[in-house]
Amino acid sequence: MTETRRAARSILVIAPQPFFQNRGTPIAVRLLVGELALLGHEVHLLVFHEGEDVDIAGVRIHRIQALSGIKNIPPSLSWKKLVCDVFLFFKAAELLRRHNFDVIHAVEESAFIALVLKKIYKIPYIYDMDSSLAMQVVEKFSFLRPVRPVLDFFERLAVRGSSGVVAVCKSLEDIAHCYAPDKLVVRLEDISLLGEDVSSDELMSEQYCISGPIMLYVGNLERYQGIDLLLESFQLALGQGCRGNLVIIGGTEETIAAYQKKAAALEIADNTFFCGPRPVGMLGHFLAQADILLSPRIQGNNTPMKLYSYLDSGKAVLATNLPTHTQVLDESFACIVEPTRESMAAGMVKLLADPNGCLALGQKGREIARENYSLKAFRMKLTHFYDRVSAALPETARPFSEPRKDP
Repeated sequence: MTETRRAARSILVIAPQPFFQNRGTPIAVRLLVGELALLGHEVHLLVFHEGEDVDIAGVRIHRIQALSGIKNIPPSLSWKKLVCDVFLFFKAAELLRRHNFDVIHAVEESAFIALVLKKIYKIPYIYDMDSSLAMQVVEKFSFLRPVRPVLDFFERLAVRGSSGVVAVCKSLEDIAHCYAPDKLVVRLEDISLLGEDVSSDELMSEQYCISGPIMLYVGNLERYQGIDLLLESFQLALGQGCRGNLVIIGGTEETIAAYQKKAAALEIADNTFFCGPRPVGMLGHFLAQADILLSPRIQGNNTPMKLYSYLDSGKAVLATNLPTHTQVLDESFACIVEPTRESMAAGMVKLLADPNGCLALGQKGREIARENYSLKAFRMKLTHFYDRVSAALPETARPFSEPRKDP
């Protein structure tokens, strides 16, 4: 039997994000493009003008032009993001004219850009579905709820027009199959970011004079993350005799200032510490110092990337009882609570009173993470998916051993 030779493809990855930043989607994009390059593909990455310059082996990074007055672009939908998306479209069209790409890998709302470009340039695209855009818009702008069917229609068009869908979690996989039952869909979960951590002697207990157990939240401070719920729950837990401390890593100067003001108003500032953003390489260092890890998200159906690192750390996880968490977590290895301040406060009090129970939950969570959410599993799924997509593309690519060159 003749062995099939996998073809190397020229791929344009469009990521409508500041890049690089130490938060979920940019981290996931960096992992994706790095792995595609390791598979032998020629990878170009198109991103917003904002972000840290990074070198990724085998990946050429393109940016839209710098836009005056457009900075500090938030993770969620905003007017700043929409303006940048317009410039992203024209930059993508320019790149398609200059390079001979085989496929576009479109992240989030850039799938709509890719859908239009497919009509113009006849280039197929993959829809990287990190969230349901229709759901995300309605959750952020409730006044748009009456037009939800219209938003669903356009999301369905993006799925059906693609050559395949990469879904970051089960709920998104189900949505894609609902839109197009016969569509090629792969569930490509994020992975733990713990590994070769940056060495540091920064101890939260010493730097912030913290005495007692630490409950840690890591992530951005956008409303959907449930930071208001977290602070209000902590206030209630303190009133019930909780002797823990709340530490929050992440956020911008603006969001940190707003929540510091709220913590003061709730009279919990003495036990609440905002550390600001920290490098991803130090994530394991900080998780190791915590007793309980928190994910109070109140909206969305995509699983937060941090959850996989939380589990891999071997620490007890306290999370809200929503699909964003329960499609990965269950009560055998996490503390699941209702998204109310009473329920979350009860979870805090319960875990802090039971160190042995926390240890058991953490050990089981680590086993689950290392079995199911490893880099090896990610690579296998990505490779198989691209093999299937590539098989349906025109036979214009050379084998991996002979990478293509742009004309």
